[in-house]
Amino acid sequence: MNKKLKQYLRQALQSILFWVLAMVLFGFFRFYGLESQEGVIVTEEFKRANQFSAIFPLFVLTGFSFGIIVSFIEFTFEKFISKKLPIGLSVLLKTFVYFTFLIGVSTGILEIAGEFYQIHLNNDRGWWRENKMFRIILLYVFLSSLIFSFIKIAVDKFGKGVFIKMLLGKYRKPQEEKRIFMFLDLKSSTTIAESLGHYKYSELIQDCFYDINDVVPKFDAEIYQYVGDEVVLNWPYKKGLSNNNCVALFFEFQRTLNTKHEYYQNKYGLTPQFKAGLHGGKLMVAEVGVVKKELAFHGDVINTSARIQSECNTHNVPILISRSLKEDLNIENVYKIKALGNILLKGKKKEIGIYTLQ
Repeated sequence: MNKKLKQYLRQALQSILFWVLAMVLFGFFRFYGLESQEGVIVTEEFKRANQFSAIFPLFVLTGFSFGIIVSFIEFTFEKFISKKLPIGLSVLLKTFVYFTFLIGVSTGILEIAGEFYQIHLNNDRGWWRENKMFRIILLYVFLSSLIFSFIKIAVDKFGKGVFIKMLLGKYRKPQEEKRIFMFLDLKSSTTIAESLGHYKYSELIQDCFYDINDVVPKFDAEIYQYVGDEVVLNWPYKKGLSNNNCVALFFEFQRTLNTKHEYYQNKYGLTPQFKAGLHGGKLMVAEVGVVKKELAFHGDVINTSARIQSECNTHNVPILISRSLKEDLNIENVYKIKALGNILLKGKKKEIGIYTLQ
């Protein structure tokens, strides 16, 4: 619950900062220097009430209020509604909710402005139908929402902090970084696919990936790729070690699937189980492609992580980690650790030590 609250508060803070900035900019564009424009006649009452320095707090309050509302709507849709509706219908419903709340916020702001500046502003029922200023605000909020959505999609795709680095061109030339990788794969996937058929199997994978997406933000993980029934996750090395995030995510995902045991049994006649392989170290990160540009990771860490995961079936265990990663983690008092010895992974010349955890 604490992690979900932190996740929401982080989203709320980002939303508030964006909308405060957006509404202050709107006030700046709309009113700054209005009285000095040639051909524009401004009454003393209007000038007194609409100097930018005087109305600045009003737009801050508007942005703050709308930021809180937007974060709540986004969080609610993401958790309870978006998964159940087609994208188009979800967008239409969300737009209607935004519109309704925008009317409410604007009505309240007009009331406050009228009282504070001692001027009459019409905010009677239905005022927004004929108010041209409201139409301008509505268009501005719509365009700002598109920008906000674009930023959110870009951050979700590339990972927190990575989008800014890409804008600044950090990865135009390959950069060396230290990261932890996890290859997370559905157990007995071939048997399950044959049993369910391709349509039902695809629905199962969708449900599992929805569940992993609920878990990922709690442990500061980044999703690198979806490959069939496999998810590739990664962490900057220190984030992956912090609170044993890279290991704790796997067991939280297991707990989530077990909690939804009844749902999966009723719909698919089984409860999905996943296996994971983890390894960490230095690798190269670079932008690749022009169309559908993305970040690519190159290095032995990725291959080793994938090979370690493939050993889960051999040893009949759900999770395996490399010795080097195990030694950097602080897991002795949290998990039962069992050494499985040194093994020679496919394509490797040197043996590597592996461990499983409970």
